[in-house]
Amino acid sequence: MIYCCKEHTELALDIIVDEYETAPIIEKLEVEKKSCEYCQNEAEYKVAHE
Repeated sequence: MIYCCKEHTELALDIIVDEYETAPIIEKLEVEKKSCEYCQNEAEYKVAHE
């Protein structure tokens, strides 16, 4: 599972596809307060695999 800001969403999607070879699941964060794993800005999305 990767938490990312809008700017790094495409990177997170690519990483999930490369690592797990499955379609990623992307969810917009509504309540959770997390930091982007790439730049430490506030994360807007959670990208995961099945």
